Amino acid sequence: MIDSFINYLEYEKRSSTHTVTAYRTDLEQVLEFVRISFELHDLSQCTHAELRAWVIDLVEQGLTTTSVNRKIATLRSFFKFLLRSRFIASDPTYKLKSLKNAKKLPEFVQELTIEAVLDENVYEPTFEGQRDRMVMEFLYLTGVRLSELNGLRWADLNLIEDQVKVLGKRKKERIIPITKKLKQNIILYQKVFEERFSKLDGNAYFIVSNGGKQSYSMMIYRIVRHYLDLFAQNSRRSPHLLRHTFATHLLNKGADLNAVKDLLGHASLAATQVYTHNSMEKLKAVFEQAHPKA
Repeated sequence: MIDSFINYLEYEKRSSTHTVTAYRTDLEQVLEFVRISFELHDLSQCTHAELRAWVIDLVEQGLTTTSVNRKIATLRSFFKFLLRSRFIASDPTYKLKSLKNAKKLPEFVQELTIEAVLDENVYEPTFEGQRDRMVMEFLYLTGVRLSELNGLRWADLNLIEDQVKVLGKRKKERIIPITKKLKQNIILYQKVFEERFSKLDGNAYFIVSNGGKQSYSMMIYRIVRHYLDLFAQNSRRSPHLLRHTFATHLLNKGADLNAVKDLLGHASLAATQVYTHNSMEKLKAVFEQAHPKA
């Protein structure tokens, strides 16, 4: 049944590889838990009691509220699929409640810090150095997701129109403009790319390993952490932090919320609105500093 659900995610919902992997891992974990704890060998046999016991076990293991809630969401999606497919007669997640989560504002890197991170003198003039620079610049200057960067090919770049075509969640395409500075650095990166790997194939991946293979998540994480460690004081130093920074800086400069939503590839405006809180904090600080009655 897990395989049927995974096929549904891959071929009908067209979920990302990252999402599919996360769902499979969650379901295999809960299956292992109910097998050991309740001697159940099929998730379709689970009731609310077994699933609730698993959630309690996750909390006792010290998982964050966000992680537990994501796993609960996996269960809900899985059992709704079983219900629609008539593998089960009732949904055992019906009364399974998500944990209350304290709202946290997305972290972002301050403008002066990001300028230091992107300073050209930070990066070696080698292929590796210019590749790393392109990773940092592209994440911050386009706001793409990690998976979108890994899937990007040279053919997706249109340097004549100054734009890039990105394949986002659920295989949705969007066009993101490229700044003049980023365009110049892409051309420089292309030069060292071709010096390392000979003539450029348009179908080749844009960001590659030292051996020329497609980049992967841990590789990008290592690059981002390395350069953020040099300057940033943020508790989290991840590729997604640069996406948060992209959105926050745009809104701080007065960008239209709907435009930022489209650039980020959000399906809902609600997902973008979380970044307005950071902008509001900045406005409040200005107000308190400058208004005579503050």
